[in-house]
Parts: sequence; structure tokens; C-alpha cells
Amino acid sequence: MTLIAMPEADPTVLARRADIVKELKRFLPETSIIVSEDERRAYDTDALTAYRQLPMVVVLPETTEQVSEILGFCNAEGIKVVARGAGTSLAGGALPAEDAIVIGVSKMNQVLDVDFDNRTARVQAGITNIGISNAVAHAGFFYAPDPSSQLACTIAGNVAMNSGGAHCLKYGVTTNNVLGVKAVLIDGTVVEVGGDWLDAAGYDWLGLLIGSEGQLAIVTEVTVRLLRTAEGARPILLGFDRVETAGACVSDIIASGIIPVAIEYMDKPAIKVCESFAHAGYPLDVEALLIVEVEGSDDEIEFYLDKITAIAEKHAPQSLKVSQSEAESAAIWKGRKAAFGAIGRVSDYMCMDGTIPTGQLPHVLKRISEICESYDLGVANIFHAGDGNLHPLVLYNMNDPAEMVKVEECGAEILKLCVEVGGCLTGEHGVGIEKRELMTHQFDQVDLDQQMALKGVFDPQWLLNPAKVFPLANRPKPAQTGQRVAA
Repeated sequence: MTLIAMPEADPTVLARRADIVKELKRFLPETSIIVSEDERRAYDTDALTAYRQLPMVVVLPETTEQVSEILGFCNAEGIKVVARGAGTSLAGGALPAEDAIVIGVSKMNQVLDVDFDNRTARVQAGITNIGISNAVAHAGFFYAPDPSSQLACTIAGNVAMNSGGAHCLKYGVTTNNVLGVKAVLIDGTVVEVGGDWLDAAGYDWLGLLIGSEGQLAIVTEVTVRLLRTAEGARPILLGFDRVETAGACVSDIIASGIIPVAIEYMDKPAIKVCESFAHAGYPLDVEALLIVEVEGSDDEIEFYLDKITAIAEKHAPQSLKVSQSEAESAAIWKGRKAAFGAIGRVSDYMCMDGTIPTGQLPHVLKRISEICESYDLGVANIFHAGDGNLHPLVLYNMNDPAEMVKVEECGAEILKLCVEVGGCLTGEHGVGIEKRELMTHQFDQVDLDQQMALKGVFDPQWLLNPAKVFPLANRPKPAQTGQRVAA
């Protein structure tokens, strides 16, 4: 039996499926309601593909008003709801439940307003991450958070998981770049939090909603902060003969006070696969590779590259190469951005998402190798080294039940290690179902009770994104009747 399980479906809800679909047609056109089994198959998993569950029905609203009507109906009828952006969650955050309605926001993908004077944009939550930057690039602006899945992932999912990306070292993660949201509570109430200003008065409701993993509300619109595009940027590739040496180099760069735009890490298995895919010019004779990017004017770039080179040379790199053109830089980042997909071409994997103090990198990298070796499982390490957000990809065969158990146990040990050295269970992928049963390793019962009490205020019947985040054994009995939550 695997560590990750889903509760049994409510048979009384399943028995009402036909009537539920009929009611949904009051709010939505038939083209926005997905009923057939074949079409629902497209929504039976997210990027944590080892786990699948066919949803009861899928709806694709186009407006906040439609989302409000759907949630109001679900609240009144006691029907569970799973919000879904693009389904790129690596933690099972968008995994459906058998007795739940999946609300997909993919049709809500418009840029509603752009204010270049105040450097903000208001967008629907189904727009892709890269879609925001593309919409403002002509004026020399961009949206900073850049998850590797940015071509596909939606701003809704970014808000739910507080996503980061390669450049979050300098620019921060989603919570540092979102100014306001429009969201719908479980009873259908529409609320607006924050706006097109930097700091709102009163309680930090925005900070509460960002990273809440669909447990409190469904976000339909987002106001984001826009930044001016830098004059230029150049990455440097640093190859080392030991993973621990690469980790020590990262620690020294951060300790020096230099803040690059990004510091990305790959170990030898990842380098080989990514180079085969992207032909980026990665060195194949090293054990670990760092991609360190700096930006600014030509003089600033040269200054920082010289400083980083001097730090790196103290660690005797086997390879040191500075990008000499925009095309070369694009190829280097193509390899990194495509890393998860490239690894997926050669093996199934489970992607971890622990975060650690950067000073612990050498020790943790060594222990990750030892842990995976003890389970007789391969590992490819690809992660945001600058902010200590690790993404070990533990390789296994998902068609082998015994390996499914092993990979879950191995991943749990890695995440516990992150907590033990002063880090946490997740950096940007969220808890979802993947880390749900590990929450007791980071939080005691008092902590969990406080979090669950807050969940209960927003969602008394625990209908939103069921069986996620909180350990199943620790969950309180949901209220049997809903109550309106004050905006």
C-alpha cells in the first residue's frame, strides 16, 4: 500500500450525478460542461501522473459570475470542488476526487487591463504565466516569476502554490509580485483583496490566499506587478567534479553579498539528458553544473561576472564558460527550462520540492545521494540553488507497485531531511497530496489545528480541494451546514 491515499467517495453524491449535471446547465452552456468518460479522462490527473482519479464532472466557466453560481450551488448541495488551472501541479494539488466537480479556469485567459504608468496588469486567472510577459513585452516590461512550466501553467495555479521559478532569487516568488485578487468563496460570495497599489491596509488577506492551495477560495482575477526588462543578461556555466563543491560555491556566492538573477543547479544525470535534448553546450565531463545569470548594463554584467568567476575559481572548477550571445543564452535556458520534460523522456520520476538553508547544500546533496542509493533508486538533481529550493527527481518505474512504495518512502526521507536541517517541506510546488502525510513532521498538532480552524472559517463543510494539504487522520469533522463567511 502506498503512503498517498484518497478517501472513499460519497455514494449519495455519485447517485445524484445526472441531476447535478442538469443543475449545472442552468449556469453554463453545454459546451462548458464535460460529462463523457472519455473527455473527463483528460482531467483525471495533474503532473503527478502516478496518481489518477476520474472526476464526477468538469466545468469550464468563463466569468467570475459563473464561478460564483457554481460554488453557491455546490455549497448548498454539499458537493466537493477541485479548482484546476493547467494541471501542471507536481504535488497532486489538482488531483480530482471521484465525487467532486472540477472547475477549470482555462477559458478565463484574458488580459483585462494594463497600466504601464503604475506598472500593473489585471488578468483573468486562466492566463498562462508567460502570457502575461508576452502581453507587455512590446513596452519593455515583464512579469517576474517564471516557473519551468511557464509556457503552460496558469496564474491561478501560481497563486495557489505561491510558485517561484529560476529568477525568484532576485525578484521573489508569486506573493512578492501579486498586488490583488478577485476570488469566490465557497458560498458564492465574490471578494476583492488588495488592488493596484503596493500595500493594502488592514489584515494581510492577500498573503493568506496566496499559497493556500485552493483550500479557501477560487481566484478568478489577479492584479500583478510589472517590472522593467533589464538592459541585458548573461549566464555563466560552472562545472565541478563533486556535487559538494558546487554546493559550496553557491554558498560562497550568496555569502559574498552578490544577488544574481538566478543560480540553477544540475547534477551529471540531469546534465546528460538536458544536453541531449537542448544541445545547450553543457559540459558532459563534470559531476555538477551551475548556471549563474546576472543582468544590467554591459558594465554591470562584466563586473558581476568577474566577481563570480573569482569566487568560483577558489573551488577549482573543471569548466567555466560565459555566454557570448543571446542565442547561446537562450540555449542554456532552454536546457534548464525543459529539464523536467527531458528527464521524463528517459524515466518516470517523482519530483521533490524541499527548501533548505543554502549553507546546508553540500551536506544535503550528499545525503540525498545516500538516501536514494539505500533504496536502489536513481536520482537527478535539478533545482534553484540560490534560494535553496531543491528539486531532486527520484527515478523509478511507476508500473511497478513495489517501486511506487519505495519512491514514496525515499521521497519522504528527503523531505524530512530538509526539515531537519532547518528548511521546510515545500518551496513552490505546494503540499497537495504528495506531502500531506508529512505535515506532522514540520508542524505539531497545535500548528495544524490553527491552520485547519482557519480552513473551517472559509469552508465549513470542507468542500474545497478535498483530501489535500492536511493529513487525513488529523482532519476535523466538517460542519454539516454551511455558514456565510464575512468578506
